[in-house]
Amino acid sequence: MQSGHKAMTGFVTVLLALVLVIVGLVTGWPLWAWPITAGALAAVTAVALSHARRQRPLIPPERLLEPELPIPPVERWERVVKDVSLPSLSDDYDFQFSATVRWVPQDAPANAPLVNAGGLAIDAVVDRARSITHQSPPNRSSLVQHRLNGELATMVADPSGRVLAMAENVRLVLSDADRERLEKLATVRKNEEVWEHERKYEQSKRAYLGEDVLKTPGSAVVWWLSKNNDQIDKTVSDIGLLAELSSAANDQPVPDDFHRFVPGLAQETGEQAAPDIEGDRFGSGPATPDDYARWLLQGSGLPADDPRGGLYVERMADAAKGAGLPDVADALLRLLGEHFPTPEDPGPSEPPFDDPYAEEPPYDE
Repeated sequence: MQSGHKAMTGFVTVLLALVLVIVGLVTGWPLWAWPITAGALAAVTAVALSHARRQRPLIPPERLLEPELPIPPVERWERVVKDVSLPSLSDDYDFQFSATVRWVPQDAPANAPLVNAGGLAIDAVVDRARSITHQSPPNRSSLVQHRLNGELATMVADPSGRVLAMAENVRLVLSDADRERLEKLATVRKNEEVWEHERKYEQSKRAYLGEDVLKTPGSAVVWWLSKNNDQIDKTVSDIGLLAELSSAANDQPVPDDFHRFVPGLAQETGEQAAPDIEGDRFGSGPATPDDYARWLLQGSGLPADDPRGGLYVERMADAAKGAGLPDVADALLRLLGEHFPTPEDPGPSEPPFDDPYAEEPPYDE
């Protein structure tokens, strides 16, 4: 029990006794009431003193660094440790650990040697802290500090069993130089990650354009038509530019079939350049789907007897359907039937025209 609590209990007891005496004299208590009152007062005082003793702290106040009253020097059960280097998850980045270590000596077995209880307590606390910090990244010192405050807040026996030790006021920091290095490394790592994603995006974009879109002038035209599905005349007028772009992307000259769409090449070879579609359109009225189909066929530069012409017109019809232009697709299919009919195999002989039972010659699939 602390001396302050004893003084307070005595003062309250004396004050209560004086009050009871005054009340007894004023009211004229009988003689037998005085011994009973004195006994009750003594019993209350004893109960108060007993209760105060049971609330005695685990570590007596005189064993702390700041006792309540000046007392003769005694062995303290509390010690402050500062700036103890503890390892982190990263090599060469150590935490700086500081805390108030408190302990309670335990009963020593017979013939046990004398020990420095404070040294055992500090060693036990530091070892518990190190088991946590060496698994923690150095850039999470604030989070690790809160974890240490929770883990070291319990009295635990040291390996020798001679003391119970705990820690309070835990502080865990990195040096300023290490913190600046980690911040720089984090910035570089983030920038490198962003750059790597941008590089992969550029590679993917180049591969798509070079290996798919601009692989041939025809694929470039189909791609441009899908991008401008409501401007067929614009696509036709840009065929020359697309052919040059595709040829440059593949380090190859412009194919002969597309020379007529490139003004300079058309003059060198003596070919007639492709017509000005915009001029034809506005000079003779609105263009029709059949006009678009004719311009696309003219733009291919293929002769009428070239078997590739049918395949080209068929692919353009499929592209027009995919772009939501059924009228242009139908016009291309009509053009396909007019200029590139399916070849027939007449067979060994033809039946008479007036034979009603004659079979029609088969068509090649």
